[in-house]
Amino acid sequence: MERLLRPKEACQLLGISYSTLLRWIREGKIRAATTEGGRYRIPYSEVKRYLEGREGTRAVIYARVSSADQREDLERQINYLTNYATAKGYRVVEVLKDVASGLNTQRKGLLKLFKLVEGRGVDVVLITYKDRLTRFGFEYIEEFFSAMGVRVEAVFGEEPKDAAQELVEDLISVITSFAGKIYGVRSHKKTALVQGVKKLLGELSGADG
Repeated sequence: MERLLRPKEACQLLGISYSTLLRWIREGKIRAATTEGGRYRIPYSEVKRYLEGREGTRAVIYARVSSADQREDLERQINYLTNYATAKGYRVVEVLKDVASGLNTQRKGLLKLFKLVEGRGVDVVLITYKDRLTRFGFEYIEEFFSAMGVRVEAVFGEEPKDAAQELVEDLISVITSFAGKIYGVRSHKKTALVQGVKKLLGELSGADG
């Protein structure tokens, strides 16, 4: 007897949301059985058929936020890009994420992404905004990836203008790092410099408002 999957199991294997699964069932894109209680069950053969049908374009999802308190946004990026990949018929081979400044070039997820690109293990890199990949020099990364046969798809293009707060946090993290190297991590001069920069940026932000 064929194995029947609960909707949650099918969604996990397909990399889609429950609402997307329901839409696919209504559209006839995927066949579903119904229990006596009226609940859907998805034949495993249907899931396998769909997965085999979209073999081809290998996609890597890359998501980033600057701080730990933005983890909800991190998951939103991943969920959106997963659904986007499904809609485009891409096969997601890796989901990479970083909680770090966009100015930090030593991010674990970013470094792993470069290895995948260099190893020809990916065809397309999916990001929500260009700034998720890097704050500066996006064009250079895009050109390098292109030379390796990999394209970058920034689904929403440029970062929205109201995302200035995260850029401020990125600048502060860079200044903190440099000040620590110049004066020492526990130095009073380093602390005073960072606090002074924070105050200045706060005043500039208030003036803009």
